Amino acid sequence: MDDPFAQVLPQVMHFAHLSGTQFVLLLGIIMFFGAIGGRLFQKLHIPQVVGYIVIGIIIGASGLQVLRPETIFSLNPVNTIALSLIGFLIGAELKIDVIRKYGKQFIGILIGESIVPFFVVGLLVTGIAYAFMGDIKIAVSFGLVLGAICSATAPAATTDVLKEYRTRGPLTTTILGIVAMDDAVALILYAIASTLVAPLLGGNSVSLGAQLLNIAKDIFGSIIVGGLFGALVAFVIKNLMQDAGRVLSFGLGGLFLSTGVCNQLGLDNILAAMALGFFMVNFAPGKTRPIFSLVEKFTPPIYVLFFVLVGAKLNIWVVTPVLGILAIVYVFGRTLGKSIGSRLGARITKAPDTVRKFLPWCLLSQAGVAIGLSIAASNDFADTIGPQVILIITATTFIVQLLGPICVKHGITKAGEVGLDVTEEDIFKTTKVKDVTWGTEFLCSPECPATVREVDTLAAILENFETHHNQSFSVITSDTKEMIGIITLEHLKETLQIGEMADSLLAVDIMERPLCTCSPEESLPDVYKKFTEFDTETMPIVDSEMHSYGVMEKFAVDHYLHTKILELSHKLEAMG
Repeated sequence: MDDPFAQVLPQVMHFAHLSGTQFVLLLGIIMFFGAIGGRLFQKLHIPQVVGYIVIGIIIGASGLQVLRPETIFSLNPVNTIALSLIGFLIGAELKIDVIRKYGKQFIGILIGESIVPFFVVGLLVTGIAYAFMGDIKIAVSFGLVLGAICSATAPAATTDVLKEYRTRGPLTTTILGIVAMDDAVALILYAIASTLVAPLLGGNSVSLGAQLLNIAKDIFGSIIVGGLFGALVAFVIKNLMQDAGRVLSFGLGGLFLSTGVCNQLGLDNILAAMALGFFMVNFAPGKTRPIFSLVEKFTPPIYVLFFVLVGAKLNIWVVTPVLGILAIVYVFGRTLGKSIGSRLGARITKAPDTVRKFLPWCLLSQAGVAIGLSIAASNDFADTIGPQVILIITATTFIVQLLGPICVKHGITKAGEVGLDVTEEDIFKTTKVKDVTWGTEFLCSPECPATVREVDTLAAILENFETHHNQSFSVITSDTKEMIGIITLEHLKETLQIGEMADSLLAVDIMERPLCTCSPEESLPDVYKKFTEFDTETMPIVDSEMHSYGVMEKFAVDHYLHTKILELSHKLEAMG
């Protein structure tokens, strides 16, 4: 019997050498060029994850080979951490009320988008393989194994696109639910397929019952481990911890501990992380909500590392013409099957139209579980179809990992869910003065001038206050339109207390010098700094030549922000 330690010793020694001399340099190369690639593809209106993968292809096995296979193996902990964080954040989306609302829809679509591709890919691959190879047993074996593998959908690339474009709505919710569960269906289908294929290829047959029992152990064991850690973390955070820093540390500690336990037991760390996130968000929501926000903020560099390594692993030069044809048939059949199955499931469960129309665009990515099952096939059928299966899955992963995120972007954009996952704080940070509206009027537009001339009488000024929303007005010169002062409602009230004398006063007599001004291009955070610094709640809006564009008022900004959030809420309700 081979010594297991002797098998892993070269990789361990390489990692020890790498960590001492090149580890930091390689991390720098991956993150630096990966971030540049992501940004370049964003400029081309292509999801950034495609840029990460392309950079990985360039510096990995298919390109310059800066990242050698043993180096990629040494960086496997990065993949483990990334997948755990992805599972953790998906689990946070599976709130009990969401499951109650969409549970039937999830199950129906899940069955359709998993089972239909199994049959479509199975039949197409069997037919093409028989046409080229002339052996019906080999052809059927290819069809069954590849049909089972095609059911899996990679959550990582899909969820990265959803987060990049800040999506929210029924389609986004359905995507997260489906990609969280269809890996389990793929495992079950593979167990059935491998049981049927083994006697066809003359191998040792393992009973279907034993296969399914092993799959059940993997699925439920992972959920139990994650659930136990999730319940423990939720209890401790809810009852014993108050400090946000300690809450984050303890939450991540529980996540990585459950991941380590699953790795030791041979269980699925993604399912465990999902279960952990599910327990935390449902049983200690108030205390754990900041954890998910903080995790989302420091995951981008982890994602860069993960997807660059995904691209680096792909070797596109080892596929023969026949395997290339089978790969193309596989991608076509998988896409067709996912499309038909998801639409059928959505129609049966009466899902919203946006889900039925655009979900097929969002289920094309393939990676971790599919590659894992192809490796299992290469071990189970090493002397027959195993090596060819792993090459086909590698080649198709290259294709769908590049096209999948682009299709996800198309689907969520057409569904109208881009930019809906925002808070009042997000809107505040990205809004400029010129964007702010009062009702249907832009503050910096002719329809909402909020200005009076220096020679206007008190009666004219009062009429302006009665006919506009503003509580203050800029005073401008009659000829140059230059801002020379400001009249506030409070100041006007003081003027009216003078009595009849006030009727003879002009705007130039009533106005006061503004403490500060802002420009149409200034951001709201910068304007609010001025509000605080000068202890004021109003300031004129002017350009570089002091021409007036109205008045910025703090209460008007608050009204605008609340209105935008209400608009988003109404839009989400209308979408179902």
